[in-house]
Amino acid sequence: MHHTSNCELTPFERLNRDCFCLSLDPAALAAALDAELGSPSLSQLVRERCPYLFAAQPVFVARPPLDRMAHVVRAIEAVVALPAYREQVLADAPAIAHIGAGGAQGVFFGYDFHLDQDRLGLIEINTNAGGAMLNAVLARAQRSCCQAVQAMAPDGASVTTFEQRLVDMFRREWRLAGNSRPLASIAIVDEAPQQQYLYPEFLLFRQLFERHGLQAVIADPSELACRHGRLWHGELAIDVVYNRVTDFYLDLPANAVLRQAWQEQAAVLTPHPQAHALYADKRRLALFSDEAALRALGVADDDRQVLLANVPRTEVVDAAHGDRLWAARRSLFFKPAAGFGSRAAYRGDKVTRRVWEEIMAGAYVAQAFVPPGERVIPNEGRSQSMKFDLRAYAYAGGVQWVAARVYQGQTTNFRQPGSGFAPVYTTEDASGRGMGEVEGEYASYVFLLDEEGEVHALPHVLYVALARGQALAPMLADRTLRLADWYVRLQADGEPGAVVNESYGLVRFDGEGHFNLEVAPGDTAWPTPAERRRMQELLSSVTTHRTAPQTTERS
Repeated sequence: MHHTSNCELTPFERLNRDCFCLSLDPAALAAALDAELGSPSLSQLVRERCPYLFAAQPVFVARPPLDRMAHVVRAIEAVVALPAYREQVLADAPAIAHIGAGGAQGVFFGYDFHLDQDRLGLIEINTNAGGAMLNAVLARAQRSCCQAVQAMAPDGASVTTFEQRLVDMFRREWRLAGNSRPLASIAIVDEAPQQQYLYPEFLLFRQLFERHGLQAVIADPSELACRHGRLWHGELAIDVVYNRVTDFYLDLPANAVLRQAWQEQAAVLTPHPQAHALYADKRRLALFSDEAALRALGVADDDRQVLLANVPRTEVVDAAHGDRLWAARRSLFFKPAAGFGSRAAYRGDKVTRRVWEEIMAGAYVAQAFVPPGERVIPNEGRSQSMKFDLRAYAYAGGVQWVAARVYQGQTTNFRQPGSGFAPVYTTEDASGRGMGEVEGEYASYVFLLDEEGEVHALPHVLYVALARGQALAPMLADRTLRLADWYVRLQADGEPGAVVNESYGLVRFDGEGHFNLEVAPGDTAWPTPAERRRMQELLSSVTTHRTAPQTTERS
């Protein structure tokens, strides 16, 4: 696990370390799942089959990295639209990837990122990313322990809008394929769908489509047939196949009917083989991170800079560079070019000679390692460090929703308690100035001073929640700290300026972490010159984040 010293943590990283508030309401989640089907069967299925599908705590992410993720998505869309790019990457793609140019674009692209402090890295692109509907239900099951967290959580209106956009996306795919009549039917297709880990999501999608007036079925490819120029499921003619199979070029005999339907254009297949060739083959990451290649393709300067800053350097593994890559392996991550779901992917520092031989014999890429984010969660009275990545669900160059995936191990998985999809909590304030309570042209900034002379910035909204008894700080139980409240005039650009008033007191936390503010006798709560300098440094760092302030642990 990657560790960062306290003085280097951003405000959102401190929330991921210190906020143990449970955001997931299990009863609300069960109700939301069952409401989709009108029966208790779905929540029971989730509990039995995938108990670690949903994480109990949210992941906090500042607005700037989320904005950069959207910029990366747009930049890649701009590159893929270039004729020179399409000609180059399709030249060595299977013949089936040449079908469909100018038609459907492909639904549910998943852009997966690692976020290490301010360093953002695009790890991979998926063209059949799962979890979108599960995250919509998860967002409906959130509860907030205090006003600070409530202000960051996605609201019900945003979830409803997201679901409507999903349906609109499939209708747009239908129109892009050249169809003028309204979309009428969708088949959600995967191999043995009822045995798939994310089968609950298939049920949610079927219900979503039916709520919007579409006929929808869940089917194995073997249940489909091509007749008279159409794709059929029994007596139902299928307009659109929502393709969840991971045989991306439909090579397997089991997917022959899907291959035929795509070749004959008997139905709209989305996502489709060409989308995988253009976006998701991991060799594309090598091109997106190569300045000379991007220049040769004529990529615009702004897009090129975005990609070079946010796509970790990637190269195709070959025998000619085997010795160099082996020597540098500890800073690399190896993954199969056509892989998915983190299968056969390896951190370089874990690679043995036997595995290395497999990598050299296979079609792999080597990517500069960017550590995942860290989320600390409570576990049986102790704190436990988990990893997280961020998935941006995107369509046609626009981000539709961002979710986190919390996990342990080398690669993303939902196998341990505490893992699963997690909502992303953020603020609209791009500066992250959550530590201040703004009042017109002034703001209040609060600090805790401990026995060792350390200074901890306390976001004002969290201070209010603690003072009102809406949050606890069990990690500070049975401690007494000094509290400083600075009233600051804001400059014209909104950054903190002169301190116009100071007040100090004592804060006592009882055995459970309840917060009690007391008047300090005389000047006993006043800061030392060193503590005052530290508070001024923290105040100056609110916008620049050169030195990020610290916050208190709370429940």
